[in-house]
Amino acid sequence: MQRIAYFGPQGTFTEQAALRFGSELVPVDTIQLAIASVRKGETEFACVPIENSVEGAVPATLDALVRDEPVVAVAETVLDVRFSVLVRPGTTEIRTIASHPHALAQVREWIADSLPGVTSIATSSTAAAAAAVERGEFDAAVTAPVAVHHYELDEYATNVLDVADARTRFLLLRRPGALPEPTGADRTSVVVTTPNRVGVLSELLTELALRGINLTGLESRPTKGKLGEYRFYIDVEGHIAEPRIGDALAALHRHSREIRFLGSFPKADHEPVEAHNDEFAAAAAWVDAVRKGERG
Repeated sequence: MQRIAYFGPQGTFTEQAALRFGSELVPVDTIQLAIASVRKGETEFACVPIENSVEGAVPATLDALVRDEPVVAVAETVLDVRFSVLVRPGTTEIRTIASHPHALAQVREWIADSLPGVTSIATSSTAAAAAAVERGEFDAAVTAPVAVHHYELDEYATNVLDVADARTRFLLLRRPGALPEPTGADRTSVVVTTPNRVGVLSELLTELALRGINLTGLESRPTKGKLGEYRFYIDVEGHIAEPRIGDALAALHRHSREIRFLGSFPKADHEPVEAHNDEFAAAAAWVDAVRKGERG
C-alpha cells in the first residue's frame, strides 16, 4: 500500500481529501514537510491544498512546488468547504476562537454575527486549533467536520461558512515518472520564471491563445531574489501528450528564463476539454513532409 503524506495533524480538510486517494495516511505539520517527504522517498505521495474559491491560491504550496527537486501532480480532487466550530465540553462562554488564516477568512462574517467581540487567533492548521482548544489554550476552533472524531470536543456549530459554494482544490503529488494517460478532460500545470521585460506576461498568454488553449489558473509569486522578478503559475486545460499543449509549452520555454513542469492529470470535474489536436497534427505532418522534400 502506498503512503500519502498530508498537511495535518489529523482532522484537517486535507485529511478528508487524502482519504479519496488512499487509506495509508501520514500526517505532517506543514505543507512543506508533506512535499519534502516525497522528495526524500519517505512517502510515495503527498496531498496538499492548492487553491480555495474564496481565498485564492495557497502560497505555501506554490512556493514549496518550486523548491528543491521537482515533484509532479498526478491527480486532483475538490472538496466543498463546510466548517464546524468545536469547544470543550461544558463551555458556556467563547472569548477566543482559533483556526488557520484561510479558515478564519471564510467565516469572518459568521463570527461577527454569532460571536461578537470574540478574538480570532491564527494557527498553523484547523486541526492544530482543535488541539489547542482541547489543551485549554483557546475557547473554540474553526475546523473541518472530521476533527470532531479526533479530539475530545463538542460541536458548538456546524455547516458554518460565509460563502455557500466555497470549495478547495487539492493535488496528489509524487516524484517525476510516467504521466497519467490523457483522458480528454485533463489539466496541465507549469511554473514559468521570466526575464523582467515589458510585455513578457502578454507573450506567454498569447502563445496559449494562438493555440486555442483555455487558461484555468494564473498566479504570480516573487522569486524571493531580485525585487520585481516573479514566477507565473499557469494552469491550462489539456494534456502535455496533446500536440497543441506540447507545442505551447515549447513556446513558453522559449520565452522563459526557467520553466518547471508541474503535471498533466485528470480534472476533478471530468468535463471534456474542447481540443483542436487534429489541426496541429496535420500542420506538423505538413512541415515534416516539406522538410523531406515530399510537399511544396
